[in-house]
Amino acid sequence: MSQNDLQNLLVDAIQAGIYHLPVTAHRVVKAAAEAAGLACFDVSFDDSDCIDSVLSTLGRDLDLPEWYGHNLDALKDCLTDFSWFEAAGYVLIITRAEILQAQDPVSFHAVNEVFAAAIAEWRLQDLPMWVFYDLRADGLAALPTLA
Repeated sequence: MSQNDLQNLLVDAIQAGIYHLPVTAHRVVKAAAEAAGLACFDVSFDDSDCIDSVLSTLGRDLDLPEWYGHNLDALKDCLTDFSWFEAAGYVLIITRAEILQAQDPVSFHAVNEVFAAAIAEWRLQDLPMWVFYDLRADGLAALPTLA
């Protein structure tokens, strides 16, 4: 897939979602996202097994505003606002989520429900929001062109 094709894919809000992204493709996706005017965030869950730690990490790595309340509702509010970081769309590349997925699958699922809700809200505004994990988890598809 060419850089231009990848940029066109990333700006397509209809195709945006939660996907597996091989580590080898992180730099390529990040470069394409930034070239397309999308804000790109690298987030490491630091092998956390605790939702509180993950919520703090998201707050820090996404540079969420001071009013962020470190809970799932506040995370959704921030992910559907981004008024402090306006862009043509958003890309989150999340690494080291294996421990949370294995140790607390309920919390892993809850965080992904928040991501999915935010993606759906942005889609209504024709703005893409992508979440990429470097792990393979149930329900995470790979972009066929990057797998």
